[in-house]
Amino acid sequence: MSVCYLGIGSNLGNRKQNIRRALERIGQLKGTKILKLSKIIETKPVGGPGGQRDYLNACLKLDTALSPIFLLKELKTIEKELGRKKSARFGPRPIDLDILLFENKIINRKELKIPHPRMFERDFVLRPLAEIL
Repeated sequence: MSVCYLGIGSNLGNRKQNIRRALERIGQLKGTKILKLSKIIETKPVGGPGGQRDYLNACLKLDTALSPIFLLKELKTIEKELGRKKSARFGPRPIDLDILLFENKIINRKELKIPHPRMFERDFVLRPLAEIL
């Protein structure tokens, strides 16, 4: 089992329900258990098109038997199930799931970078992450 940390956010539709549904689905992943969840905070969008609604953001700590790449695949499936579609970079979305840290691994692949390359620049990640570390 490996410990990893995820960022979760939503700014379309029922944001709290989107986060609850994503957490439920993450908890159902084989060999995966949610260990901690930060408080949900409301933040302004960073980057992307103007006029976006504020985000609800949180971080969670997982224990998982999944590899980083397979976990990413599962998270992308959950995003699609919850209505995420391709849109403008940093655009509005019903759910956004990001792997922030995965054990002490450093991964630099096109589809996955760990640690998450922009997490240290984003207060909406660092505040909830610090709460659960």
